[in-house]
Amino acid sequence: MNPKATFVLLPGAGSDSWYWHLVVPRLRAHGHDVVTVDLPCDDDSAGLAEYADTVVTTVTDAVGDRGDLVVVAQSMGAFTAPLVCDRLPVGLLVLVAGMTPAPGESPGDWWDNTGQPAAQREQALREGRDPEAGPDLLELFFHDVPPDVVAAALERGEKPQSQTPFEQVWPLRRWPDVPTRFLLCRHDRLFPADFQRRVVRQRLGIVPDELDSGHLPALSSPEELTRRLLAYHAELPGR
Repeated sequence: MNPKATFVLLPGAGSDSWYWHLVVPRLRAHGHDVVTVDLPCDDDSAGLAEYADTVVTTVTDAVGDRGDLVVVAQSMGAFTAPLVCDRLPVGLLVLVAGMTPAPGESPGDWWDNTGQPAAQREQALREGRDPEAGPDLLELFFHDVPPDVVAAALERGEKPQSQTPFEQVWPLRRWPDVPTRFLLCRHDRLFPADFQRRVVRQRLGIVPDELDSGHLPALSSPEELTRRLLAYHAELPGR
């Protein structure tokens, strides 16, 4: 028997709960509850603490003190997800194409600390793209997303992302004592696979699982991403 879980889904930078709109009905079809969180990314007064407060408030308002939470964080959401573990009954953390933080590190420092710029450049060269060209969001993020989903995303537009949380130090002294899974995306042009394998090994001491997707699997591969999330929950002790 696989008891019902509550999946708490956090978006990445400059994004909102719409990012998960193809995953939510798939999780619910398997009998699970889902809470999507809109982080205050466009609020210059909001930093990492306020992001965590938003998660706690959203989850509490939606499901009360229900346990068996599976917190899933996309990209920069990985800086927020661990902060809620001492405030909510989190049974599992899942980072998807995540920016794995280190104690005392700000999201703004993460890029150079991990060597991300060089890794992104090398990936562009391997794929025959010009690493000196300006950022092309379609090429970087949406290259494997179906055209109808791309059109819907462009119609909605990107949310402004405040720099406030990027300037704040991640406050935890160590990773929370919560089972953690990492799902890297093999075709991620922002956080290349070899780069993520190294960072996850160094910072979490685990081997990441891998998905054939670009940086936005909830839009490009929602069925496979859902299958992975369900499997992670089913593997927990007592399931």
